[in-house]
Amino acid sequence: MSDLSRIVLVTAGGSGIGLAIAKHFASKGCRVHICDIAQQAIDVLKSEHPDITATCADVSQVTQVDKVFDDLQRLYGGLDILVNNVGIAGPTAAVEDILPEDWDNTINIDLNSIFYVTRKAVPLLKESKGNMINMSSNAGLFGMPLRSPYAAAKWAIVGLTKTWAMELGPHGVRVNAICPGSVNGPRIERVIDLDAKTRGVSPQSIRDVYVRQNSLRVFVEAENIAETIDFLCSKAAQHISGQAIPIDGHTESLSNWLD
Repeated sequence: MSDLSRIVLVTAGGSGIGLAIAKHFASKGCRVHICDIAQQAIDVLKSEHPDITATCADVSQVTQVDKVFDDLQRLYGGLDILVNNVGIAGPTAAVEDILPEDWDNTINIDLNSIFYVTRKAVPLLKESKGNMINMSSNAGLFGMPLRSPYAAAKWAIVGLTKTWAMELGPHGVRVNAICPGSVNGPRIERVIDLDAKTRGVSPQSIRDVYVRQNSLRVFVEAENIAETIDFLCSKAAQHISGQAIPIDGHTESLSNWLD
């Protein structure tokens, strides 16, 4: 299948990693549709990339997921690549200090939304023998102190990826997960600032810890993630499914090195 014929859906595609993924596939000639909760981000995207279509929707709400797929069906009539990218960092706190409502909100956005989107996408992916990419994290491969709901959701995403790869493989659909480490951009800066405030230390000391958590001593770029997803959806990766692939400079540990 040529890039010009591929239809790509990226959730939370209006900024950050999702935006990089959407722009990458559009640059390859794919037909790209995104959804995002922020209308302002969509407006900026559409002004800069009028070839990318969009739905303003909160995919943690089932009825709004229906809206996304109504638009997708109306505009393109199918789907070849689903990138389940939506997610939030959630609270940074010791488990006994996490509010139940913050737990529920993180699980709903980071985990339930992927189920809501996937259940609508699967019939289309079966028809196209397409690809699904789920955004997990290196927190889905390690324990992560002070980030219980986020780690729980990201571990669950890996489990779902392997389960769905088994379910959908006989239909020719491949399912893989991406597990980024720290990714340069505004989101990681917010996480660092909150972590620093929670621990009572400077943001720079937290950044130094994050950098030391991987062997290459690097933060990842969003474009690195987009390129890896493109590879996983290509013919070159036609026998890769059910995998959770780190893009993190080889994380050694997410333990609290400040203690």
